[in-house]
Amino acid sequence: MGKLAQAASKYTIVANFEADGTVEKPDVIGAVFGQTEGLLGPDMDLRELQRTGRIGRIDVDMKIKGGKASGTISIPSSMDSSETALIAAAVETIERVGPCNARLGIEKIEDVRSEKRKYVIERAKQLLARIFEEGAPEASEITEQIKEAVRKGEITDYHGSPAGPEAVNSDSLIIVEGRADVINLLRCGIKNTVAIEGTSVPPAIAELSKKKETTAFLDGDRGGDLILKELAAVGDLDFVARAPTGKEVEELTKKEVFKALRERVPVAESRVEGTARDIREAQESREERGRERDTEVEEMSSRDHEERPSAGKKRGSDGEKTVLFRGLLNELTGTRAAYLLDESGSPQGKVPVREMFNALKELTADALVFDGEVDQKLVNFAASRGLHWLVGMKASPRIRVPENMYVVVLADLQ
Repeated sequence: MGKLAQAASKYTIVANFEADGTVEKPDVIGAVFGQTEGLLGPDMDLRELQRTGRIGRIDVDMKIKGGKASGTISIPSSMDSSETALIAAAVETIERVGPCNARLGIEKIEDVRSEKRKYVIERAKQLLARIFEEGAPEASEITEQIKEAVRKGEITDYHGSPAGPEAVNSDSLIIVEGRADVINLLRCGIKNTVAIEGTSVPPAIAELSKKKETTAFLDGDRGGDLILKELAAVGDLDFVARAPTGKEVEELTKKEVFKALRERVPVAESRVEGTARDIREAQESREERGRERDTEVEEMSSRDHEERPSAGKKRGSDGEKTVLFRGLLNELTGTRAAYLLDESGSPQGKVPVREMFNALKELTADALVFDGEVDQKLVNFAASRGLHWLVGMKASPRIRVPENMYVVVLADLQ
C-alpha cells in the first residue's frame, strides 16, 4: 500500500546531531526510523505514521568537517502537540548513525500555525495600509461620479458637433469652442450648448444661430478672439460671454460660469467686428456699473441704519426710560430671560426668552427688555402687538423699524 498524502502540518520537530565519523543522509534517516521502531508501540511507529500521512517527509541538512558529520533533522507533524512531543522524545534516544556513535538533541518544536499567524497578521497590516492609502470614496464623490457619467451620456450629436440635449429644442443657444466646454456646462446644469470644435464654424451651427437667441461663450485667449470674428461673420450672434483672461471655459467653476454668462455683452455693444478687447471693455464697464449700484444700495442701507430709531432719538420723558432699561438689561445679562413693561415702565412679568412670543400674545406691553438679539421677525411681531420699545443686547444689521417703534441695544446705553 502506498503512502497517504500528509495532512496540513501543524508542528515541525527540529533536532541537532553530531556523529563521530563520516556518514550520509540515508544513514541519518535510517537511524531515525530504525532506532525508534517499536519504542512507542505499533500505532506510533514512524513508518506507520508516515504511511498514514501524520508524519511528513524527513529532511536532513548536514555538513562534514574534520572527518565528523553534523547537522539538523526536520520532521513535519500533523499530530497534536502531545503526540508530536512523544515523537521528538523518541528521536532524541538515537545513539548511533550508521557505523558511528552519535549524539542527538531536540532544538525546538516549531508551531507552524504560529508562523502562519505571524504571516497573516503582517500581510493583513499591508493590505489594511493599502486600503487607507487608496481610500474609500465619499458618498458625495460617488454621487458626483454618477452625475458626471449621466452628464457625459447626455451629450448628443448635432450634425457632427457635440451638443447638449436641449441645443435644438431650447429657445436660446450657447456656442462654445469644444466638447470639454459642453461637458463643463452640463456639469453646471446648462444643456442648450453646441461646440464648433475648431476655428471654422460648421454651416449647421451658423444656420441654427439664426433661429435662436445665441450667445458665444468663448475662452479668454487669442483663440477665442479668432472664433468670435468667425462667428460674427457667418452666424447671427446676440450676446458674447468670455472666460476670464487666460482661462478656458472647460476649467471654470460653476460660479465662474454663471458669472460670465450673467455679464454677457450684447453684440451691438461689443462692436464685435473690432477686437475682443472691445468686448472685455464693455464687460468691465457693466461690472463697474454693477459695483456702483451695489455701493448705492450699501449707502442707502447705511442711511436707513443711521436713521433707525434708537436711544439717541427720544421723546419727552423717554430719556428717563432708557435709564430704567440700562438697569434691567444689566440685570438680565446672561440669564436668557425677558421683562415685559407697561407704558409707565413697570414690569408686568419676567419670562424665559423662548416664551417671549407667547407672553406677548397674552399681555399688553409697551416695551420688551430681553437678553438676546433684536431681529426682523421680532420687530414685525412686536409691531403687530403694539409695542413701542425693543431693548436687547444687540440688533441684526439692516433691520427695518416702524416709525413709532424704538430699538435700543446695550451699546446705546453705555
